[in-house]
Amino acid sequence: MTDRNILAALLIVFSLILPASVARGEDAEATGFLVVRMEGVVSVASAELVSEAILVAEGSGEAVVLLLDTPGGSLDATFRIVEAVERSNVPVIGYVHPRGAQAWSAGTYILLATDLAARAPNTIIGSCQPVTLDPLGVSKPVNDSKQINALTKYIGERARASGRNVAVAERFVTENLNLNEVEAEAQGVVEYVAEDLAALVRMLDGVQVEAGGRTVTLRGGAPVRKYSPSLKVSFLSYLSNPTLAYIMFIVGFYTLVLGLYSPGLGAESVGGTMLLLGLVGLGVFGVNMGGVLLVVAGLALLVAETQIPGFGVVGVAGLACVFIGGFLVFPDTWAVQGDWLGTLYVILVLVPLISGGLFAFIVYKVVEARRRKPYMGEMVGGIAVSSDDISPGGTGFVVMDGETWRARSMAAVKKGGRVRVVSKDGPVLLVEPEPD
Repeated sequence: MTDRNILAALLIVFSLILPASVARGEDAEATGFLVVRMEGVVSVASAELVSEAILVAEGSGEAVVLLLDTPGGSLDATFRIVEAVERSNVPVIGYVHPRGAQAWSAGTYILLATDLAARAPNTIIGSCQPVTLDPLGVSKPVNDSKQINALTKYIGERARASGRNVAVAERFVTENLNLNEVEAEAQGVVEYVAEDLAALVRMLDGVQVEAGGRTVTLRGGAPVRKYSPSLKVSFLSYLSNPTLAYIMFIVGFYTLVLGLYSPGLGAESVGGTMLLLGLVGLGVFGVNMGGVLLVVAGLALLVAETQIPGFGVVGVAGLACVFIGGFLVFPDTWAVQGDWLGTLYVILVLVPLISGGLFAFIVYKVVEARRRKPYMGEMVGGIAVSSDDISPGGTGFVVMDGETWRARSMAAVKKGGRVRVVSKDGPVLLVEPEPD
């Protein structure tokens, strides 16, 4: 075989071996632990937080530790978080923390999707059956077999992929099963129970995790650092709180309408800003545009009511649209505790009623002021009594409706004489003698 043939054969061999080597990657050690705290309601902002943190960790070679303390939240956001965890090129460790915390509903889905799952003492996971909120304020479990079967399979596959007890995982959905940390570890749902983060890191020393096509070894002595989210994620986290977003949306719209109806006070600028921020929050949260349009239609009816005497059918219809639209703005189903939905229901009832009543009162006063005859117009033609002798072209004082005014007359006026107001020049009334 010639040298040229040998070289060609070697090139062919390398071309076959190299892609497989690159795809698998080299085994490595995690350079440290990046700790991400995810607490409160799971929203799209939570998904942005996890995705951002994983991207940072992939750049630095750190393992991600998700500290979970949540009642649950949006299913759409939960699916996004699970997808980010499963596609991560670095290990992701779920840790329900601190002592007494819970990772209910959405939190359980996320925990079972992580490479390693851990719990602090006295923590609870479970209750994964989705719930919905009806207009009477009652949170009801979703019993639609199609959705339940889909979520049961979904959580079961998460458990299977990480080597956990599939049957128990499925019971989280089908039976709303809840487990403390001891029960969860005994039944093969989580791998570790650790008093605190330092204890967990020590337990993970030497543990190997498959991530991104390679084996990553964790070291207990590796540095641990807290992740600080970007300004964008922090802002979205603030705005995407569903209660705050809804309040900003409603109050912002009322303020905008009031500003447009009575310009010059700056209300239109404040209202427009609040409205946009509310829409951003609702959009991040998974807004139902039909609900938004219904609320907008209701507010338009309230504006139309200001052009009609009294507060009648149009105004009542407007408030009804705002009220009903508020319920449609949010997702139909949730992976969250029912108590939290009850709090949201109170907000959905009180905010339209209070803000609608306040708006109606303010608009009533504005309309009343606009329809009232200007005071200047009321004074012109009015009768006053002179308190002084006023010479032609001179000034003196007159009393009108119990108020004393400086007056000027082009004709002589005796003290106690009746005069008629002709016009007004700033604070001075222009008068003329009233014939007897």
